[in-house]
Amino acid sequence: MTTDALLGGHALTLHRFPLEQKNRSLQAWDAADEYLIDHVQEHHNQALRILILNDSFGALTCALKALGCNQRHIINVNDSFVSQQACQYNLEENQLEQDGVSYLDSLSEYPHDVDLVIIKVPKNAGFLAHQLALLSHLPSGIKVIAGGKAKEIHSSTLKSFSHFLSEPTTSLAVKKARLIFSETTAKPVNSKFPVSWPLEKTDYTLTNHANVFSRDSLDIGARFFMNYLPQGKKPLKVIDLGCGNGVIGLMTLSKMPNAELTFIDESAMAVASAEVNITVNLPDALERCRFVQNDCLSDFTPGSADLVLCNPPFHQAQAITDHIAWQMFVQAKQVLKKGGELRIIGNRHLDYQDKLNRLFGNCKVIGNNKKFTVLSTIRRG
Repeated sequence: MTTDALLGGHALTLHRFPLEQKNRSLQAWDAADEYLIDHVQEHHNQALRILILNDSFGALTCALKALGCNQRHIINVNDSFVSQQACQYNLEENQLEQDGVSYLDSLSEYPHDVDLVIIKVPKNAGFLAHQLALLSHLPSGIKVIAGGKAKEIHSSTLKSFSHFLSEPTTSLAVKKARLIFSETTAKPVNSKFPVSWPLEKTDYTLTNHANVFSRDSLDIGARFFMNYLPQGKKPLKVIDLGCGNGVIGLMTLSKMPNAELTFIDESAMAVASAEVNITVNLPDALERCRFVQNDCLSDFTPGSADLVLCNPPFHQAQAITDHIAWQMFVQAKQVLKKGGELRIIGNRHLDYQDKLNRLFGNCKVIGNNKKFTVLSTIRRG
């Protein structure tokens, strides 16, 4: 989707990624982005090295690059593969220099030689706490400005800032967005992540990084899906699409000892968690596994997989949408061999059965309860 933005008085053309998505109600920036950009332009426009965390589609990076001097360098830190791809694309689309922008994933340490830190407040409070813990290791006196929806900045959010940084203050709400002001104190506090816990009814231990869904226990969808995983000794090529911590792929490997598993997620922390969980629990299977951070199945070889397992998300950043699930289904059909199977779990109200019937020409229910449905569909030709 293409949208035209006037951010900090500078006209930008911004794309929400991936480019083929059709949801025209979603734009590539929000009121918190606008508020952050206006504040930095007014109060911190001389900052030359800016660390930006969680820039969803590059609006902050593009605007602050456009508004800054030639010497400005921006370090973009993101857990999301899609977000970093969007930022790179939007910089190019707006003819902004890529040389002044560098990228780090969410597993990297933050550079210490920065003048300013900007945070888009993530919905995941544990992930925010992890990021603040990393910032607590920076030198003292670096200004930290965070922005988000006013309704999602709670007293617990401010308590987290005060635990890791200086006592925060907040702005007035503008367009239902609010800013948080704090600064580093050079009093390091370690993050509690990654966390580990025993996987129920198994001898396995799961390890989760901070931004992985259901990081403290097995989520109810995965628990139900585990009852309907394939088994057998055939050497099938299997993909755990949107793998999260890799529990579905892990349990599939335990039931299919000759399978080759590819774990795919757009989150760097998810892919890292999956790799740890196979390494710790099934080390002998590691040579049959690949771990890939990617935008779904983009650029995968057509007709290369026998089976795709998937628990599709129904949100991107903070927007609820089914376009990611649809992208997963379309790309799974392309990547599956003839006769290959896509097996998914979804909330019953999402009506994935109708979507799969339209796309594949077939779909059957292999399990359901009051909340979830497990569906199987075959690529016929």
